[in-house]
Amino acid sequence: MSDEPVKKKVDESWKEQAEREKRAPEPAGPAAPAGAVPAPEAVEPAGGGDEVPQARFDLFVSGLATETLIALGEIPHPVNRKRGVNLPQARYLIDLLGVLEDKTKGNLAVEEEKLLTDVLYQLRMRYLTKAGKAA
Repeated sequence: MSDEPVKKKVDESWKEQAEREKRAPEPAGPAAPAGAVPAPEAVEPAGGGDEVPQARFDLFVSGLATETLIALGEIPHPVNRKRGVNLPQARYLIDLLGVLEDKTKGNLAVEEEKLLTDVLYQLRMRYLTKAGKAA
């Protein structure tokens, strides 16, 4: 063993990146096709796998929408890959998005408000279709 002190390399470039993102306007991404529920963005872990996505309203809404689609049996559960219909859970999540819409009225950017309104409409229609088939 050597008597030299161990030097730790600390990557602080993320601070600079965060500052640049704060100052830069949000990029306008490609328009989603009509009737499409947005999917959460995939994040590839770098290095230790500790990286998490940036907390954003659109990701929050799309996460709830994805959970609703799982509860409606529209997409398979990510863990067990099985599709199952859980209408009470789907209704709860849709109602939760409705509460979010009510409580944020007047406090959202135009794009955020449109996203929430469109997602709610799509999910409500899918729920009605599933509930009608179940009855």
